[in-house]
Amino acid sequence: MEDFNVLVVDDEKEIRDVIAIYLKNEGVTVLKAKDGMEALEIINEHQVHLIILDIMMPNMDGISTTYKIREQKNIPIIILSAKSEDADKILGLHMGADDYVTKPFNPMELVARVKSQLRRYITLGTYEGIKKIIDLNGLTLDKSAKEVTVHGDLVKLTPIEFRIVELLITNAGRVFSISEIYERVWNEPCYNAENTVAVHIRKIREKIEIDPKNPRFIKVVWGIGYKMEK
Repeated sequence: MEDFNVLVVDDEKEIRDVIAIYLKNEGVTVLKAKDGMEALEIINEHQVHLIILDIMMPNMDGISTTYKIREQKNIPIIILSAKSEDADKILGLHMGADDYVTKPFNPMELVARVKSQLRRYITLGTYEGIKKIIDLNGLTLDKSAKEVTVHGDLVKLTPIEFRIVELLITNAGRVFSISEIYERVWNEPCYNAENTVAVHIRKIREKIEIDPKNPRFIKVVWGIGYKMEK
């Protein structure tokens, strides 16, 4: 993972330092911030490829920070929290986070998740032998530029949202179950992922649909999953 810059944001210095040790052992350059405001300053001054972000922090919490980051950046965000309730996880994902790790955590598991997110972020749109630009009724996905437009207007998607759209539009008309979507996009076994996938689908619809409640592009097939309408 050399040449990658990872920003670790946590108000507890011990946690920042522990995470930094494990990431540096993988060749990662680690930047540190004690709260969301400091994190935003670092992002504006440095190239950051991934952010590990605590939810409960003074000055600016992780949820607010995620929202601010998503106004400008699509880099992967892994949320950290001492809380394990689904509501916190769903809120973090709803604001644009790509993954979620509950404290206390295994540092090696966190490193594995960092590797997975970086791999997807860097390799988006690099599949050989597949059309780089796909247009479907005004919804256009450019795999090389990692961009999605609707009737020419650029849509800001997170890396995970882009992967979901890419999967569905590349296989337009095919129905994917929730477990299939999760395993293909997150690249890990599916376990109680219904809320995770549903939250991301809802966010995508809010960005690409004129009327998210009556979607034109991403359709639900009740009892089965989702598909991109041809």
